[in-house]
Amino acid sequence: MADLVELKEIEERVILVAVSTEEGSLVASSLDELEELVETAGAVTVDKMIQNRERIHPGTYLGKGKIEEVKERVWELNATGIVCDDELSPAQLRNLEDALDTKVMDRTMVILDIFASRATTREGKIQVELAQLKYRAARLVGLRNSLSRLGGGIGTRGPGEKKLEADRRLIHDRIGQLKAELEDVKRHRDVARQQRTRNHTPVAAIVGYTNAGKSTLLNTLTDAGILAEDKLFATLDPTTRNLELPGGEQILLTDTVGFIRKLPHNLIEAFKSTLEEAKYSDIILHVVDCSNPQMDMQMYVVYETLKDLGVHDKEVITVFNKIDAAGEMRIPRDLSSDYQVKISAKTGEGLDELLNLLESILRSRKVFLERVYPYQEAGKIQLIRKYGQLLKEEYRDDGIFVSAYVPAEMYTNLI
Repeated sequence: MADLVELKEIEERVILVAVSTEEGSLVASSLDELEELVETAGAVTVDKMIQNRERIHPGTYLGKGKIEEVKERVWELNATGIVCDDELSPAQLRNLEDALDTKVMDRTMVILDIFASRATTREGKIQVELAQLKYRAARLVGLRNSLSRLGGGIGTRGPGEKKLEADRRLIHDRIGQLKAELEDVKRHRDVARQQRTRNHTPVAAIVGYTNAGKSTLLNTLTDAGILAEDKLFATLDPTTRNLELPGGEQILLTDTVGFIRKLPHNLIEAFKSTLEEAKYSDIILHVVDCSNPQMDMQMYVVYETLKDLGVHDKEVITVFNKIDAAGEMRIPRDLSSDYQVKISAKTGEGLDELLNLLESILRSRKVFLERVYPYQEAGKIQLIRKYGQLLKEEYRDDGIFVSAYVPAEMYTNLI
């Protein structure tokens, strides 16, 4: 009888490469972040290499000499591929792969791969597959070589090898189908949003750089029970939960997908309906990891992404999270926000201040109401309880005395 051979999945070992075009640029920290992304995608970084050039080579990304150096390192370290820190054009991908004779990936491919592994809802899966197919449609020739060389690993999750090797027309047909499905999901999301508006339910969108602690904050405040790990893009699908503030008022908190520098354009397009939760919210909760040395850069990326999404004229609360891990770091500031609060979503420190701030903001948008309702109009008090903040309720001979804050748009119906 033939011996049984246990087949093990080959560990993907990659070399990270980047081009630095500016003196004192943030390329090194960007490569550190790319290493985290690669680790999240299930691969191991065996080396990092940076080339200083006036500009990225339009044909091969790296210069000729650096390509030879990378090729030697691939052989020395027994690497299975390289990952470039920028999005490669179809020509760069093909030419670099031919020159190195190994699998070539870029930052976008890694991010899309992570999203493919994390999507669990129907909407999330549609959005990820749409972004992947759009990205890969223009790169079929280069990717075909990669996929035939290595059976698995980064870049092969999601739509899969079959779709990538299909006729380009079929891929575009699939893109059209996914867009139609996404429109259907978007309509359902719009209906839910309109329902919240009719119910006068305020909404706060939680935004922030990936791994800033958004999901942990939502879990701590609402017992949402969603996955919260110390990883990039630990959660992908949006979650909305109801939160009761200290005064009894209800507010909806919506978690959104984390932002990251060089977030793929196709991903932003595909996830627009999800990210637009921030656009239609009443308040933005901008969660910042104040223990991260790259805090300022991360805040900048978040604000730029919000601007790209058309999010403006919103009251922003910057929530400086992880103060328990910040140590003796400088006092954080955010000149672009309306309010700032320091918390630890993990230990609960500062959460009371955040809840009181939310309540104060919502109260400032309401009208103070004080009157006596005849007993036959007691139904109006139920509306106040549901949509406003009931401060005092007193039963008298002539009726029910009420003191409350109510939404401005409801005031005329309650007097």
